[in-house]
Amino acid sequence: MTSGSARDDELHVESGGAFDGDDPHPDTIDRVLEVSDAIGALSAQRLIGVAMVLAEARDRDRRSEIPAASNEIIERSVRLELASALRITEYAAGEMIALSTSVVGRYPAILRALSSAEATEAHARILVDRLNTIAPEHRKFLLDRGLELARELPVGSFRRRLDRLVEAMRESSLSERHTRAVIDRRVVLETADDGMAWLHAYAPAVELYAAYDRLTRVAKVIADSEDVRTLDQVRADAMCDVLIDGWSPDHGEAARGIRATVVVTVPALALLAGGDAVPAGSDAATVEGIGPVPLSVARQLCGSSGGWTRVLTHPESGMVLSVGRERYQPPAELAKLVKWRADRCMAPGCGMPASRCQIDHSIAWKDGGTTSVWNLGPLCQGHHTVKHHAGWQIRQLDGGDIEWISPTGRRYVVRAERRVPAFRPSHAPDPGPPF
Repeated sequence: MTSGSARDDELHVESGGAFDGDDPHPDTIDRVLEVSDAIGALSAQRLIGVAMVLAEARDRDRRSEIPAASNEIIERSVRLELASALRITEYAAGEMIALSTSVVGRYPAILRALSSAEATEAHARILVDRLNTIAPEHRKFLLDRGLELARELPVGSFRRRLDRLVEAMRESSLSERHTRAVIDRRVVLETADDGMAWLHAYAPAVELYAAYDRLTRVAKVIADSEDVRTLDQVRADAMCDVLIDGWSPDHGEAARGIRATVVVTVPALALLAGGDAVPAGSDAATVEGIGPVPLSVARQLCGSSGGWTRVLTHPESGMVLSVGRERYQPPAELAKLVKWRADRCMAPGCGMPASRCQIDHSIAWKDGGTTSVWNLGPLCQGHHTVKHHAGWQIRQLDGGDIEWISPTGRRYVVRAERRVPAFRPSHAPDPGPPF
């Protein structure tokens, strides 16, 4: 038996060539990539130009007979001129100046990555924003790691990965910050046009994600009964029914029985240790779709009953890894394991939480695929449809990673969020890749 290996990155892109690797000729996608690379290089030049405009304005001010009162006035003047010349808002011009100041003056490595098409301007903005929120002693690590991730991850996955890195660096203060933030919890009503309004709630993310999950699942049950409303409309109507009347008989018994489901992952050592500090060598406690939470909150969730799914990151024996060809539908525990391993939809760049995804057989059941951990992965409904009807091919790699092969032959590897030690006897007749 052999074991799968852990992977750090969510998505890796290999460009060029057809699926069989024999077509050396560029296609339309190659042309789009070429233009995008040029746009990235030009974006870097534009940021350098903005920095020069700002430097020239400051130099003019120094040489003037009546210098400006502050750098703020100079920057506001430059912002106004850029907005007028580029026909953009002053806010957008201010954002451009801020990004230029950061990448040209403070983080030239980001500018080089942008010039060489190793990162897009969106990646650069996100990285700069996160760098500016952490202590100076952590910036070198985050900068180096962020540039590595920018070369491989789409923007959404990149943002989530950076946020996890930042939270890990700030873990010691997470509990204190959460306690302060909870004091500001509130509900706000905002009037909109056409007799409508927005109801905003600022509250602990765990509770709000649980509430949203329950509303979504209630809406899906109601919508299945030949309802002409969209899922968003049913979700909004169900919320109003629950808040105003407590419930509605129109929801039916199936919807009445639905409770919230949220997955909390707590390292075993952290669960046993006291205090809010994460033990050395242990990951932070996380809630699916939210990210790190204070250990005090995680312990409370792990001690709860009902809809909370509790998972320890320490490998445990007795995991259900496969039922072979005995049944198509995976057992509940196997489905939970597959979704927990992935955390999100296993399509490139998708951020849909795994709890709201369908379980897909990488090798279709009708083609001999097994119901096993090495042949299952969560896909949202949209990407599940694309996989089956739009000419894409997928195959599982080590540790739950999935390689997508597009109709043009390009390969995109989506990394599983967590490592699950999956073993399969080498003599077992399974069409999936060996581990």
